[in-house]
Amino acid sequence: MRLNENITKLEQNYLFAEIAMRVRRHREEHPEAEILSLGINDVTRPLAPAVCDAMSVAAQEMRQTDRFHGYGDVQGELFLRRAICGYYRTYKVGIEPEDVFVSDGAKSDLANLCDLFAPESTVLLPNPVYPVFYDTSVMAGRQIIFARGTKENGFLPMPDDSIHADLIYLCSPNNPTGAVYTRAQLQAWVEYAHAHQACIIYDAAYEAYIRNAALPRSIFEIAGAETCAIEINSFSKMAGFTGVRCSWVIVPRALTAGDQSLHRLWMRRQSTKYNGTSYIVQRGAAAVFSAEGQRQVRMDVQYYMENADLIRNALRRSGVFTTGGEHAPYVWMECPYHLRSWDCFARLLQSQGIVSSPGVGFGAQGEGWLRFSSFGSRETIERAAHKLAALDWDQLALWQVSGGR
Repeated sequence: MRLNENITKLEQNYLFAEIAMRVRRHREEHPEAEILSLGINDVTRPLAPAVCDAMSVAAQEMRQTDRFHGYGDVQGELFLRRAICGYYRTYKVGIEPEDVFVSDGAKSDLANLCDLFAPESTVLLPNPVYPVFYDTSVMAGRQIIFARGTKENGFLPMPDDSIHADLIYLCSPNNPTGAVYTRAQLQAWVEYAHAHQACIIYDAAYEAYIRNAALPRSIFEIAGAETCAIEINSFSKMAGFTGVRCSWVIVPRALTAGDQSLHRLWMRRQSTKYNGTSYIVQRGAAAVFSAEGQRQVRMDVQYYMENADLIRNALRRSGVFTTGGEHAPYVWMECPYHLRSWDCFARLLQSQGIVSSPGVGFGAQGEGWLRFSSFGSRETIERAAHKLAALDWDQLALWQVSGGR
């Protein structure tokens, strides 16, 4: 037996598994302690009624011989692909159903897209960023270079023409920092991709949280992107599908590498390794784009953004620097007194019962920062915000941490 040695190069635990392990240990040592989770990356609001109704009807269809659905279109049912294209048209982006591929989650899509590109490809990743970008590139054995996100550049690194990359991962709004690229900034990335004959893999999973209509919600709002970019989006955070699983990838037919169509290759890959997304789930996903579905899911997005406002305002009242939380469900906080991320995480957990996500888990540039998620219940967020607003960071810096890393 010979293993893929690249997978042994990963950290022992995935970031969120490590957080869960530390919180579990804290609970065991302090069973009486209140835990307020702002590190959660899962939604807490129930599915929209329009979605549940559509899935219930679809489930009943499966009881009927003449309406039963077996294997579906591997690319996704046409009714859903058309609905996705209609959604893009609401912000003036023209996408055709033939360019849309429905799948079971953005994380799967990010990993599976690695199949399209050569192992020796050079990958350019923003840092800090969602760990799956890095981990899947390591597993594939690729050379990785970083575009440094810093406080000074607003955690929005820009291309450097002196550096060559074959693949470029961008996430806007960014997880974990909440930063959002402008049109001009994305135009610069598209021009860089063309100059280097590179492909942009654009993660738009949080575009529904953008509150400023002047900010782009899709890479395909940018001229020339259809010949250099693939876009991933998901129903998980837009419509609470974390436990239902549905996403989509846009691979434009205009996107080529030499004489090879990436659209054709992705279709070939999917038809070999994937048998399509559940019909029942796709009916629920299509309902998200109905008028009533949009009204309902936007209410949930607004709920989470109000949570983000509570977290951001509380942290600022306590005197720490934050970014994000305005167009994304994440608030990014600079740790005071030059505390390291895991150290600050432990102090907040042990003294306040507040769970965050250590910034260093998103890359070296995240060291000294914490991410707070707004996906908790309003009660949890309000209780945590009250504690954060009143927090004496001088005292926290002196807190004696038990255990630790």
